[in-house]
Amino acid sequence: MQGQKWWLARRAGVIAAAAAVSVAGFAGSAAASVSASPAATPQLNPTGTIEQVRQLVQCGTTMYAVGSFTSIKYKSTVFARNNAFSFSAVSPYAMTTWNPNVNGVVNSIAFNGSNCADAYIGGKFTSVDGTKVSNIAEVDTTTGAVVSTFGHTANGEVQTLAVSKGHLLTGGFFTSINGGTNKYMVSLSPSTGQDDGYLSLSISGTYGNGATQVYNQQISPDGMHELAEGTFTMVGGQPRQQIFMLSLGTAATVTAWTSPEFFVACTHSESFYVRAASWSPDDSTVYTATTGFEPASGPNTALCDSAAAFPATQGSVPHKWINYTGCDSLYSTAADASTAYFGGHERWADNGHGCNVAGPGAIPAQGMVGLSPADGSVIFNPTRARGLGADDMLVTSAGLWIASDNMNNSSQCAGKSGHAGICFLPYS
Repeated sequence: MQGQKWWLARRAGVIAAAAAVSVAGFAGSAAASVSASPAATPQLNPTGTIEQVRQLVQCGTTMYAVGSFTSIKYKSTVFARNNAFSFSAVSPYAMTTWNPNVNGVVNSIAFNGSNCADAYIGGKFTSVDGTKVSNIAEVDTTTGAVVSTFGHTANGEVQTLAVSKGHLLTGGFFTSINGGTNKYMVSLSPSTGQDDGYLSLSISGTYGNGATQVYNQQISPDGMHELAEGTFTMVGGQPRQQIFMLSLGTAATVTAWTSPEFFVACTHSESFYVRAASWSPDDSTVYTATTGFEPASGPNTALCDSAAAFPATQGSVPHKWINYTGCDSLYSTAADASTAYFGGHERWADNGHGCNVAGPGAIPAQGMVGLSPADGSVIFNPTRARGLGADDMLVTSAGLWIASDNMNNSSQCAGKSGHAGICFLPYS
């Protein structure tokens, strides 16, 4: 599986929190971890091809799902949905009529605060609801129609979208959006889609065989900082690899937070390996989920294929703890007050003495695991079908949502079938 990792999960997406009203953030005050009994929600319909939910985001009482798929099954009914759909975020999780009919993969979706009337989508597509667009668009969440007043032209794939303080923060492979000159990450006006000048990071550089990109991002629960992952060597005039942190003040600027561990290379074919990060609810800790297989020094000697925790204090920091999978990829993470959750196509946790085998002390933990924020030990182990890998995790006030795929007819989550692409584990 190692040679497949680059395309298996193009975005280990985590918007680490989404409130019941908007995507601004969930404080995670619950003291208990989520239940190991998944709720029955819509799922990917078996089509004979591999399909994938890339990201889940809640706005109001509606959950929005985007990715690469053609149909969704809810109970016994199949709904034609191309790459985007929505459903109720509360029981019985019924499908809505929203059907923007996007003709290519949608990597990310975002909302402007509590305004759920329109959604911003980004990916690799040229048509939404029959309207010609290029990789980005604002879409009416009732009709599915493109909002024409928002610019909809990116000259490369859009990987990640998030809204902060009235700015649409947009990352990807592009070098221009709607005529702007900022490359790879830009702040857009939610009204017009034009560069609003909130950030100017001069992102540059590559490593391994990857192209420069911003792949993923996570806004802190207090809204004051943001993490972004991708392929780069310089950001805002500062040397950064794999991940950087922004201060979201009157302008977005690169902070002093970094670690020398992010500058250690994993295998050349997976040179970009920090695919996702999440915040602790109190903003004090950053969790990272990585692929990468192994560095030249051998397996389990760097961040490659691991879950890790870092202090969020400004400056150069070491990890607080690290938990190795044993050369299997992690693509997503989210956290609440009791547990740091990680997902991918891993087989084990606590496998610091094995690579593609269970070493001494390894714990079987297929597809997802919950670790102690204090020391990284396994405290929640419901398992899920590995498939391509859990591509996104989202903690809301109701529980933990996991986005995944249907490779090899994968549908098992926490020991129950019928959860292809989406698994929801509610708080008890």
